[in-house]
Amino acid sequence: MGDPALSRRGFLAASAAAGLGMTALTGCGGDSDGGSSDGTTTVEWWNISTTEPAKSVWAALAKKFEAANPKIKIKIVQLENDAYKSKMTALTASGKLPDIFHTWGGGVLKQQVDAGLVEDLTDRTKPWADGLLKVTKEPYILDDKVYGIPFDMGMIGFWYNKKLFQQAGVSEPPTTWGGFLEAVSKLKSKNITPIALAGKEKWPGMYYWAYLAMRTAGIDALQKASEDKDFTGAGFVEAGRHLKELVDLQPFQKGFLNAAYSTPTGQAAAVGNGKAAMELMGQWAPSVEADSGKGLGNDLGFFPFPSVEGGKGAITEVFGGGGGHALRRGAPQAAVEFLKFFASEATELELVKKTSILPVLPDAEKAMTDPNLKLVQAQLKAATGFQLYLDQAYAPAVGQEVNDSVAALIAGSKSPEQVAQSITQTAKEEQ
Repeated sequence: MGDPALSRRGFLAASAAAGLGMTALTGCGGDSDGGSSDGTTTVEWWNISTTEPAKSVWAALAKKFEAANPKIKIKIVQLENDAYKSKMTALTASGKLPDIFHTWGGGVLKQQVDAGLVEDLTDRTKPWADGLLKVTKEPYILDDKVYGIPFDMGMIGFWYNKKLFQQAGVSEPPTTWGGFLEAVSKLKSKNITPIALAGKEKWPGMYYWAYLAMRTAGIDALQKASEDKDFTGAGFVEAGRHLKELVDLQPFQKGFLNAAYSTPTGQAAAVGNGKAAMELMGQWAPSVEADSGKGLGNDLGFFPFPSVEGGKGAITEVFGGGGGHALRRGAPQAAVEFLKFFASEATELELVKKTSILPVLPDAEKAMTDPNLKLVQAQLKAATGFQLYLDQAYAPAVGQEVNDSVAALIAGSKSPEQVAQSITQTAKEEQ
């Protein structure tokens, strides 16, 4: 999973590119157990739950854990997605990770493991982690060892406004790429913005190219391209051409290149406020749409990414991932206890009910009430193939190049061929 580890110098270069000075890194992680003179252990927990209701729910869970464990203090650091990724790159370069930190698994986690920075959780979590759904644990297992514990699992798909689709005469969600482009054209003909996109943040645009690559080249080609360090195959170029077909229809909201994801004027709000008909996003989308905007209630629907005519991939092959937690190497036992608490059925039920995550414990599925999330869960469980987010599955530099090159294609400054060549060049440089 992913490419060989970057050198420490590579990590330092990446953190410099992110604009993060080493002075910002000195207060995190290290070899201390966080103990104080009164016997209290402070555990630092970094996560990306910056929107409601998750932000408040997670803070309340930390307080609940502290109440049951009076000698443990949880210090929460919550960062938006892109800021988190940048700071974690810099922290990895410094060799000092937080006690508990959010991870998507895959190639990024592998590099942190290869650098000797992540705790092996295999034996310390086995008594209770064995009860988690097997598929949810796979992104965090490297060389048959467990380095992360999942709390959520899901897939990327299209969240759409049923009312706007009806106004445009789109009676059913499209199942083919040709049908999808036709639906976009119908929406535009009714002066409805078809798609909201956070062009400023790049990762939401990557979803389109990744899915199109899965549908054209086939899901196995993504792993082979990573191993061979060659993304110039016909299927990858074709994925870019299909994405350009969509971009040429000008389907996105005005000013999308400067739009963020979860801000009041961003991608999620555009859909949540009924100003755009759909977005390609994960299972968390309804919650963020309601937090950033008004939310669509019963007008919200979900459909999987369409198949591509003549492609090697199937509509039942899904792209996505989940959230998990890992520990820095040498983290105190108190951090393991918090992971156990967070993976408990009581916590999982609360997260399902209040934050609409897709559960990683089978018994927690009973708490699901939202019909769209049930649909996502059913499609995920019936999937015939699964691909982790490319900016996590691959080495960080390769994943970042995927995001950057696809963003350039969407902005009109790179061709489909140039995207494939740029990703290949970066992959080869990582040898």
